[in-house]
Amino acid sequence: MEERASATFEVTGTTALNIDIAAKVQSALVPYLTVVGGLAVVLLLVIFRSVLVPVKAALGFVLSVLAALGVLVLVFQEGHAADLFGVEQTGPIMSLMPIFMMGIVFGLAMDYEVFLVSRMREAYTRGETAGQAVVSGFQHSARVVTAAALIMVAVFSGFIGEDGSLIKMLGFSLAAAVPFDAFVVRMAIVPAVLALLGDRAGWLPPWLGRLLPRVDVEGEGLDPARSDRQGPHPVGSVEARV
Repeated sequence: MEERASATFEVTGTTALNIDIAAKVQSALVPYLTVVGGLAVVLLLVIFRSVLVPVKAALGFVLSVLAALGVLVLVFQEGHAADLFGVEQTGPIMSLMPIFMMGIVFGLAMDYEVFLVSRMREAYTRGETAGQAVVSGFQHSARVVTAAALIMVAVFSGFIGEDGSLIKMLGFSLAAAVPFDAFVVRMAIVPAVLALLGDRAGWLPPWLGRLLPRVDVEGEGLDPARSDRQGPHPVGSVEARV
């Protein structure tokens, strides 16, 4: 009988390498977001002692990422206003872009969230009502968030002039994501949602409240009059009662 030798072939080259990298990045994207987002939700849950505040922060981050990806595809893939940003050739978005952009946007978004909500929480512990705490906290922290966002936009906008496609895409996407997250999500949607929720924003199941460690962020435990205060909190720290 004639024996047939089996041979194996390896596909090499830049195209095959790019396909492998794209597959690896795509498979790691969901676990990456799950771990990072899950840890952030847990930390915000411990700090603010509220279920709705961390969930709201995570949903706002997803909204900012989707908006940035949409603008990125519109310019770099579809070619709209490409000449304005120095895009000479349009094409598919690089596979490494989403994971780089999501990591940076997530860190900035959580910073802005903590700036705003912690100041609102501090205003409530000083005796203000739920609505007053939202307004007072926004008035005192909005300028900090605005200045920080404008600085980051200026920094990321400088990357748009680079020749490298990855650097150009990353700078453009971040320059679009930061103002959207800061001005639309954190400074418009977040105060509106907290004002609509009112006392319900601080909802925390009793069993979960017993499991979570108590973290005194504002130092309210040093003042007996403030630490003994009872009642629902607009942005956390008070557990639901049954």
